[in-house]
Amino acid sequence: MNNPWIYKGKSILSLDVIPNYENVVGFVYRIIGPDGRIYIGKKVLHTSRKTRISKKEKIQTATRKTFKRVVKESNWLEYYGSCEELKKDIKKLGKQHFKREILVLCCTKKFLSFSELEYQIKNDVLKTNSYNGNILSRYFG
Repeated sequence: MNNPWIYKGKSILSLDVIPNYENVVGFVYRIIGPDGRIYIGKKVLHTSRKTRISKKEKIQTATRKTFKRVVKESNWLEYYGSCEELKKDIKKLGKQHFKREILVLCCTKKFLSFSELEYQIKNDVLKTNSYNGNILSRYFG
């Protein structure tokens, strides 16, 4: 990987490098472009979805349930934000020109959402030259 996440000055290449990663739900991040434009967002480390249990698995586990929860690691290592304008710039200029920083690690989804909003407001993303076009899909620049 040629462009890792940076947290407190250190490169993050896997989950086990993150302090106390078993309790971390996600992180708030900042991506800085070559022209100094920023994007602030949040990313969860694991995704969870419901899947149907097969007949074979029901027999093996002796369960009557029809669904189970499957948890897997998200694509956080390769992630560059959800902003379409940012994605176009990354495709045009190359990933190596964008700096990815983890600002804060969060242990609950509520704190993750709160922290994202806090950093967006602190960095005044709606008034400055940033990739963030809105906050909470409610407030627009």
